[in-house]
Amino acid sequence: MSGSAAPVTLALDTATPFLTLALAWPGGEVQSSEEVGRAHAERLADAARALFDRAGLPFRADRIVIGTGPGSYTGVRVGASYALGLGRAWGAEVLGVPTLEALVRAPAGTVPEGEVAVSLDARRGNVYGAVYEVRGGVVQRVVHAPEKRPLEEFEALAAGLPHHRDVPPDGLALLRAGLAHGTGTWALAYL
Repeated sequence: MSGSAAPVTLALDTATPFLTLALAWPGGEVQSSEEVGRAHAERLADAARALFDRAGLPFRADRIVIGTGPGSYTGVRVGASYALGLGRAWGAEVLGVPTLEALVRAPAGTVPEGEVAVSLDARRGNVYGAVYEVRGGVVQRVVHAPEKRPLEEFEALAAGLPHHRDVPPDGLALLRAGLAHGTGTWALAYL
């Protein structure tokens, strides 16, 4: 852990075409999400530093939350490598959370509640999807575990539920999930 007086947490996800970042500290929180296609490696370091600058904080965190996928092989590995490198340099713990948990969202100004379906395109008529029970904007229980399924099968499974399909990850949702139940023994998942 860093020697700062108050804990700082950085969250990042590079599993989708979006570069998603969030930063939280006792005085506030900021996030950014930008569509970068496959340019995560070129953009991640500068975007992370810019987020710290925007928050007025030194470039150092006590915890790092990483979206572990599913996602593109290269994208997921770029984020994981960067998080592990920073974690080692800063002496920060690195917690993993499935990227699908960062897709849990609600209309602006509200907090998601109840069962929510989320999915990402897995090509060839398939999605990588999950159904979560959400309370206070954080996944509390996995109703249907993340799994690759035919789109029609997942839509039937998610019938009647809010379904967030191929939306940009929400950095603060990822960060909160990491703080609530992120694990230090994570594995990467690919589409």
